[in-house]
Amino acid sequence: MHSSTVPATPAAAADSPIAPEPSLTEKTASLEPAEQLLNLAADFTRFNDAHQQHALNGPTPATLLNAQTESAQHLARSALAIVDTLNAQPMYHSPAIHAVYARVRQLAQLATDTADHLIDAVDILDNTRAGLPIEIGDDFLTVLTEQQARQEASRRFTLVTSLTALGASDALATAELFVAERRHRGFIPEYQPPTLSHTQGSALRAVARGDVAITGGKPYLRREDLRVSISTIHALESRGLVMREDCPDWFREERVHLTAAGRRDLAASFARPRSTAPAATRPPARPAATAARAAAR
Repeated sequence: MHSSTVPATPAAAADSPIAPEPSLTEKTASLEPAEQLLNLAADFTRFNDAHQQHALNGPTPATLLNAQTESAQHLARSALAIVDTLNAQPMYHSPAIHAVYARVRQLAQLATDTADHLIDAVDILDNTRAGLPIEIGDDFLTVLTEQQARQEASRRFTLVTSLTALGASDALATAELFVAERRHRGFIPEYQPPTLSHTQGSALRAVARGDVAITGGKPYLRREDLRVSISTIHALESRGLVMREDCPDWFREERVHLTAAGRRDLAASFARPRSTAPAATRPPARPAATAARAAAR
């Protein structure tokens, strides 16, 4: 079986040398890694939507498998590009930042494994068509029938679904962890968008996770605990923060995605302290009441 040609970062490799942090007067944080992670989340959603549309019972299963392989390899390259962006950041590599690196590399590895499973599925179909034996199990070689080959390829195709199912939500969580850690270290994003309402912020997070689609003009939400109204989507669209794309999933008409502005605004909102009203002070006792208490002593 062939393996994916996507270059993988060794899990045991050390992070890049730690660059010195800027002086206090320069303490602004780049949002680029977080925005790249949110874009990766959208690509995971697109991959999953395309994967759920298809089965391998059509006339040209290898064509579908090759297309999904290319998409998976793109996911892996995108994740590794985020590692390069992180390496270029002048920052202290705290435990939280090490966790960000680990999560991004895990996403790259998941995408690489996905591509390898899809390549294996293509090899099974091609070798069976050529009458060549297939390695099944522990180095056991056998020549499969076409039906058996499709079953083996379908098993790998189904496995891919579980590998990439949480890619979008993991990328979102990693983006938020990165920005929160930078804020914790006193580095504030240079870009400060208008404050999102709680409803709008929750909706943008749901969109970033790939949880929001449109069917029949109404929001279709992947999770039952979510509440996103069509008026909220319209409001976000009017601000240029979300957009709709045709969804290849049979049961969805459109998928809602973040725009570049939406990714930037959401990234800047992570761990943003909410403005609070000053605490109310207890009014002083009225003079008459104070005098009466003094006379009673």
